[in-house]
Amino acid sequence: MLQENIRNIAIIAHVDHGKTTLVDRLLQTAGVFRENQQVEERVLDSNDQERERGITILSKNVSIRYKGVKINVIDTPGHADFGGEVERVLKMADGVLLLVDAYEGPMPQTRFVLKHALAINLKPIVVINKIDRPGARPDEVLDEVFELMMELGATDEQLDFQTVYTSAVNGFARLDPDDGNMDMIPLLDTILDEIPAPEVEADGPVALQVCTVDHSSYEGRIGVGRLHSGTIHEKEQVLVVRPDGTQAAGQIRKVYTFENLGKAEVTAADAGDIVA
Repeated sequence: MLQENIRNIAIIAHVDHGKTTLVDRLLQTAGVFRENQQVEERVLDSNDQERERGITILSKNVSIRYKGVKINVIDTPGHADFGGEVERVLKMADGVLLLVDAYEGPMPQTRFVLKHALAINLKPIVVINKIDRPGARPDEVLDEVFELMMELGATDEQLDFQTVYTSAVNGFARLDPDDGNMDMIPLLDTILDEIPAPEVEADGPVALQVCTVDHSSYEGRIGVGRLHSGTIHEKEQVLVVRPDGTQAAGQIRKVYTFENLGKAEVTAADAGDIVA
């Protein structure tokens, strides 16, 4: 059964091509921030080292509600040193926003993250960012992205991707670089139209794939992953299968779902959502 009210997407790109700034603008467009609210830029880079270095190190999960649909967004690291983190979190997504600088074009990390996304059959939306940058060449960069996808063995369906042109720093997205639109609505509409809704079996056995581990000073370790099947309840007994194949009995203490920039506790989580 398709969960039409949910979209799970990851944002992948080479370092400094604008992923975190783009997420900031999507959150503002969806009304996560109050009008005229003073918001520190790079809201997802909460780690001190991330703010100091200006890069994303750990994946971040946020959600945006738009037209009655919850869009779970995973902002992934773009630096080659954190490639393992990228591989894990891609398993929580049904599609990706492939963000490429309109001047630089595809770079080494673009190839790395795109290769893994295509291999697990994720649907791509190509976002050509920084089209306002001097020397921007969006048409040439789009051709380079298409050639890279062919080289990496993309399927015909993956090659039939939608392209959105953006200036994240100026807060606009366009379906044509020169159409004059000055907000992010075209990108949000494209996500709803192009990224498939998750297909799940809400009444089936519980199957939650943990992809990363978070930590809370109150709760301790929190498994972050995707619920593929079933419904989870607090105090429910579960079987935990470790990476080495060994098994152990466990109990669900609390269930959270991502809401805006944080987590919200719920008594149950429907399959297909990203939960912690």
